[in-house]
Amino acid sequence: MKKKFHDLLHAYKVEAYRITHNHNSDSALEPEVAEEIKRFTEEALNHEFHYHFHKEPSPERLETITMIKNFTVEALLPPVLDKVMQRTIALERQHRALVKLVDGLLGALSEEIEKAGSQA
Repeated sequence: MKKKFHDLLHAYKVEAYRITHNHNSDSALEPEVAEEIKRFTEEALNHEFHYHFHKEPSPERLETITMIKNFTVEALLPPVLDKVMQRTIALERQHRALVKLVDGLLGALSEEIEKAGSQA
């Protein structure tokens, strides 16, 4: 039983290491992960951002704010969102691996209980 738990935990650690280190370099991204990151980033960037002014701004100020917004959305936000999405997907995959580990541990425990019940 102890050996089976050790093997399941080791498999989880290997998978978690592979997941986290696969996302550190862009060239090592799996095609499905890269596509998922691209899709989530595009979805976030396509949401409209609105300003709520307390009073009507002057046309010059409105033009300046619009330029800042456009620059932020087109130049600054995409790389930041890309990194956030990479981390989010890595955490989701680690979570799935952890659920698989817990499922395996509970399965091993139930097998052990069934074995002990049939021997008694």
